[in-house]
Amino acid sequence: MSVSVPSLTQSAEWRALQAHANAVAGVHMRDLFAKDAARFTQFSLREGQLLLDYSKNRITPETIRLLVDLALARGVPERRADMFSGAKINVTENRSVLHVALRNRAEGRGLVRPIVVDGVDVMGDVLHTLIRLREFSERVRDGSWTGSTAKPIRHIVNIGIGGSHLGPMFIADALKDHQRADLSVAFVSNPDRGQIDEVLASCDPAATLFVISSKTFTTAETMANAAIAREWISSALGEQAIPRHFAAVSTNHRATTEFGIPADSVFPMWDWVGGRYSVCSAIGLPVILACGFDAFDAFLSGAHAMDLHFEAAPLEKNMPFLMAMLGVWYAEFFNAPATAILPYDHRLKLLPFHVQQMDMESNGKNTTLAGAAVETQVGPIVFGGGGSDSQHSFFQLLHQSPRLIPCDFIAALRSKRGKDDSRDLLLANCFAQTEALMKGRTGSELAGVPEALRPHKVFSGNRPTNTILLESLSPFALGQLVALYEHKVFVQGAVWGVNSFDQWGVELGKELARSLEPALSGVEKLGSRDASTAGLVAAYLEAKRRSV
Repeated sequence: MSVSVPSLTQSAEWRALQAHANAVAGVHMRDLFAKDAARFTQFSLREGQLLLDYSKNRITPETIRLLVDLALARGVPERRADMFSGAKINVTENRSVLHVALRNRAEGRGLVRPIVVDGVDVMGDVLHTLIRLREFSERVRDGSWTGSTAKPIRHIVNIGIGGSHLGPMFIADALKDHQRADLSVAFVSNPDRGQIDEVLASCDPAATLFVISSKTFTTAETMANAAIAREWISSALGEQAIPRHFAAVSTNHRATTEFGIPADSVFPMWDWVGGRYSVCSAIGLPVILACGFDAFDAFLSGAHAMDLHFEAAPLEKNMPFLMAMLGVWYAEFFNAPATAILPYDHRLKLLPFHVQQMDMESNGKNTTLAGAAVETQVGPIVFGGGGSDSQHSFFQLLHQSPRLIPCDFIAALRSKRGKDDSRDLLLANCFAQTEALMKGRTGSELAGVPEALRPHKVFSGNRPTNTILLESLSPFALGQLVALYEHKVFVQGAVWGVNSFDQWGVELGKELARSLEPALSGVEKLGSRDASTAGLVAAYLEAKRRSV
């Protein structure tokens, strides 16, 4: 299950980057901009509906050349080709990695490019599933699919967790302007009963359709909430109502049938799609139901456009590649512990959570593909929030903390409302923050400020940012943005030599939870456990006794 991966930190390319980092460590971006009036032109890219400005980074043309050299030495182009071809690059699970197949489409008047896994072109199943998703969603939306009492569906509730929750919740919220006014969509993931009770309180059972998203149809949190939803429907409408109020995204047809979901309402997943990369699959069903298939199809087209760019563009002009290598540059040669995702658009407020899972679950690894310990800190801590609110929250740390934290600023140039004066204020703040992080403020710029206050008002600046501007928050641009971050994570994993597509650390917690649950429910006595875990279990059991 391991593959040969040469040493990262002992390579000539790594040592060249270290020497270069030492040489530019004292260079300030203020001076780089002062010396080069064309710096923005040199270090920005346009692709489709996205503009990437990476000029506010601590880089020179030599930096980019050396980062390209490192990527070539680490086999990034070859690993990229393997992914697109269907090779089983997820070696620990012996699986292909083909979220790109989910949005693969014909170019011009040609045919969809075949993608073969184990001798079978997977595109037939992908396209057939898209046809089924369109047909099912249109029946729900036009009222020909009704609940058991012949009421049209007016509430969509998605039940999932992880990638089956974060991805579709983010996309549905981002495309809310495309949502039909008479259709609500909600997302449930937490086994805390309070969440699903809160959602159901605003739903009419006769007009509610649940989408249960679990590849195996055994995910503990998802199935616990699915059981609550099932009981809610059967209590209100009778057991015979179940088939009209549930759909599923799963491969476990026996379990979905036993639950009461008809085969026509079950949509497939494939083992070559990881949960955090699955939003372009049938996992997007709640988005399709709420916003319409055409909006989802445009989202897929945007993601496909970024796939084509990532696959074909020269590395030095490749958006995902450049963002990835800049992340490596700061993490490895400037000891940056984290990266911040800062959307200046209310509809993108959930983007940080989606990227957080995608990045940290993918590259938060301690073992290389060769089975050896990683040589560096590998993936960054990813956090963020809406830019306007975050300015009054954690931006203080970004500006003046000794820690260097690179930031991605994301905004849409145009709003759906057309001329929108409020956007002037929004984007003024967005652009000003990147300028302030880059320039800082020197003591000489504090004329008239008392001497005792000057140290508090000096900002070092020289803090790197990328700015990603969407022409508008269209489904196409959103698809480009999602694929941009997916491929960024892929490139970084390839450089670090880790498997970005498994998540064994997640599994340990699940195993231990399964072994604890019988003790917490009172079915079994607690076995041998550490003193802390035993004490916590005892405190909970005592609280349960008091609440009877």
